[in-house]
Amino acid sequence: MSPVPGGLLLDPSVRSVAVVRLRTGMGDLLCTAPALRALKAARPDVSVALVTWAEMAPVVERLAPHVDELVDFPGYPGIPERAPQVEAWAGWVRGVRSRRFDVALQAYGANPAANEVVAAMGARRTGGFFATTALDRTGPLDLATHVPYPAHLHEVDRHLHLLAHLGVPAAGRHLELPVGAADRAEGSRALAAAGLVPGRFVVLHAGATCSSRRWPAERFAAVAAALAADGWRVALTGVPAERPVVDAVLAALPPGLVTGAGPGVADLCGATGFGGFAAVLDAAALLVTNDTGAAHAASALAVRSVVVFLSGDPSRWAAPDAARHRVVREQVECSPCPHLDCPIDFRCATRVGPERVLAAARELLAARA
Repeated sequence: MSPVPGGLLLDPSVRSVAVVRLRTGMGDLLCTAPALRALKAARPDVSVALVTWAEMAPVVERLAPHVDELVDFPGYPGIPERAPQVEAWAGWVRGVRSRRFDVALQAYGANPAANEVVAAMGARRTGGFFATTALDRTGPLDLATHVPYPAHLHEVDRHLHLLAHLGVPAAGRHLELPVGAADRAEGSRALAAAGLVPGRFVVLHAGATCSSRRWPAERFAAVAAALAADGWRVALTGVPAERPVVDAVLAALPPGLVTGAGPGVADLCGATGFGGFAAVLDAAALLVTNDTGAAHAASALAVRSVVVFLSGDPSRWAAPDAARHRVVREQVECSPCPHLDCPIDFRCATRVGPERVLAAARELLAARA
């Protein structure tokens, strides 16, 4: 979509913009970076606030060239990411209304509850996505500043489409994940403690936010064991909440494969924060993972990856560089699907064998030579 001449965001009277994202996923926010970059490139004079959850601060901090601040969101009925803090809502509304944002944008998606949040903020103008099936709930919207949610587009392009409708041209589709000196120091400590040498190890990230996107742990273990047999060291990563998943992978490994150095497996689950994880990933030869935030981090860092897609839709979420980032999936009748937990037999996972993932991994590792 070409930029609309004289669109809302090119109005010189617009000096502050609140982008209402409300997502809890690292990948969701990283996929918003190209649109935020475009906005700042077109309007470097505009102050940009990203409305999302406080826990996403480590990700938002790394969008700092394009985002000036994070506005903590207390939750709202109909926004499923977190249970709403009902007692905090009225105070939050008073606070954001006192900011008198020039523009508030609904960049969440096809959810009328997000339009209600934007309307409550009291900005001088509003814009963003809307669900065509929910106009009876949201009421009349200004079609000069709102677009039907373009579900057919890649996640990156959905947001660029919205910005183009508001007058802002794209400034590239690539993701960004800056890694600073403190991140690299943290990552280096974790690598040294685990006996990992930059460029000579593979990261295996078996977690994901819902079970319908998690390939079975024993299959990840089979891939890890085969890569170790090839002479690679394999680092298992995850946030502390993913400890049960990582433990399941460890339990499925052949005895004696968890080692302190050399070929084998190292446990890095919870060993770093977000920035340290980015530094560890940046030093890896390859990532093997599910359709989750780690995959988007690899795309942003240009680290080769093999991504197992199950319930998710690669046309929406896969990295654009198919030569560097490989998708492994089985086309089944019910995929992609919206379920957080598979209600039937999880055929999208059980029909993807370790040999397919291992073949893609070996091919990408050989391409590094």
